[in-house]
Amino acid sequence: MKHPITLKSPEEIEILRQAGKRLASIIKELSRSLKSGITTAEVDGIAEKLIASHDAQPAFKGYRGFPGCICISINQEVVHGIPGKRVLNEGDLVKLDVGIIYKNYYSDTALTAGVGQINPQLENLLNVTKDALYKGIAQAQANNHLSDISHAVQSYAEKNNFSVVRDFVGHGIGRSLHEEPELPNFGPPHCGPVLTEGMVLAIEPMVNIGTWQTKILNDGWTVVTLDGKPSAHFEHTVAITKSGPEILTE
Repeated sequence: MKHPITLKSPEEIEILRQAGKRLASIIKELSRSLKSGITTAEVDGIAEKLIASHDAQPAFKGYRGFPGCICISINQEVVHGIPGKRVLNEGDLVKLDVGIIYKNYYSDTALTAGVGQINPQLENLLNVTKDALYKGIAQAQANNHLSDISHAVQSYAEKNNFSVVRDFVGHGIGRSLHEEPELPNFGPPHCGPVLTEGMVLAIEPMVNIGTWQTKILNDGWTVVTLDGKPSAHFEHTVAITKSGPEILTE
C-alpha cells in the first residue's frame, strides 16, 4: 500500500531550510577534497567530520545496511558507490551523494565533479545533467503535475543525446529519507499527483552517455551503467511554495 504524500507545515519547511543550508555548505566543502591520490574512504571520513561539525548526523550510514557515511560513485558508477580503498585519479568523474539528519528531518543533495581536468565529453555530460536538474526544478510549481518535472528532465537530457536512468528515481523527503511520491526522471507531462504547497521533493537526474540501462554490482549497492560508459548525477531538495520552487540545498 502506498503511503499518502505528507505536506510540510511552514515550521517544518523552516527546519528543512536550516538542514539544507548546512548540507549545501557540507557538500561544497567536501567537493574541494576531490584531488588525485585521495581514497574514497578518506573523502568519506572528511564528510563524517563535516556533518558532525554542522550538528547533523549522516542520513545514509547504516541505512538498510549501507556501510558508508556518503555515497561516492566514479565514472561508470551511477549511484550508491561504497567508500573504500579506491584512489581518485586525474580525469575521473566523481559523484558525491550526501544526506543528513538535522533536528529529526532529512535533507539530500548530490553533485558531480571532475578530478583535475576532465575530457570535453564528460564536461558536457556534467553540464547537461546539472542543467536538466534546473529544468526539472523550474516545473516544481504548485498546480503542475509531478511528471512535468520528469518530462522536463528527460526532454533536456535526450535533446543533448544523453539518456536518463530509469531504475532509480527521485523521491519525497522530510521526516524520512524516502517518502512518497516517487519521482522518475522520465515520462510524459501532465501525469501523476498535482503538486501542492508544502510538498518537499528530492529531484535527482542521473544521466548517462550511453544506454539508460544499469545493473547492481555484487556488493549489493553500487549501480553501474550496463555498457560501462560514464554517468552524472545532481540532486537538490526542493520545497513547493506559493511563490514557486524553493531550492533548500543551495
